[in-house]
Amino acid sequence: MMYLKRVQYSFSTTRRSFNKLLFKSIGCVLFFFSFSASAATGSQIANIQRAAEAYIAATIESPAGGSLETTAANIDQRIFATDCPSGLESSSSSTNPNASNITVLVECTEDNWRVYVPVRITRTGPQVTLTTNLSRGQIISAHDVTVSMVDLQRFRRQGFSSIEAVIGAKVKKNLRTGDAIEANDICIVCRSESVTIKAVKSGMTITTKGVALTDGTHGEQIRVKNSKSNRIIEGRVTGISEVTVIF
Repeated sequence: MMYLKRVQYSFSTTRRSFNKLLFKSIGCVLFFFSFSASAATGSQIANIQRAAEAYIAATIESPAGGSLETTAANIDQRIFATDCPSGLESSSSSTNPNASNITVLVECTEDNWRVYVPVRITRTGPQVTLTTNLSRGQIISAHDVTVSMVDLQRFRRQGFSSIEAVIGAKVKKNLRTGDAIEANDICIVCRSESVTIKAVKSGMTITTKGVALTDGTHGEQIRVKNSKSNRIIEGRVTGISEVTVIF
């Protein structure tokens, strides 16, 4: 009798274990089926990425004379997505036009799903670069420079897009071939050097000579000393060795 009870107990335990294993197997199959049915397809993923890229291209201005390229990050294909009946909507909370990465929200309000997509931005624009090595104190001439397309994300300082803006300027430090010229590398008006002061008032312009008290590049306001009156005034750099004062 004791032996029979042990056999019945063993059989009952084995059956319960088998049932548990069966239920787990069925659960895994159902989960896999459900997962496969709801996971995004390759074309849906591609549509989401294109929507994110198109949003950036439409909202971020391309550099003058250059280009803007957008590349959406890879998206996990396990996400839920549909062929949105009403079309995909895109938006972003970022307002920085100089950011190298912007996250775009792509969503389908009708089917109630959304995906955040990081988009890498590459801006390329024309910048004046050197065709030869220059030493501190040298004057830039036309054959020293050219205009090259530069990755503006890597070149974040103020540069020049026109050769005419740097010809005649003095180099303030040693520069190498291929370097993009930055505003701090040169002086359009150089300290202690003679400048032409143009005084403009009511449409009339009076020209006199002076001495620059500080370095300056195009558009910067600097202090100059009038050589005739010894008066110190402030003016804006408007050309090579030229400062304009508006009264």
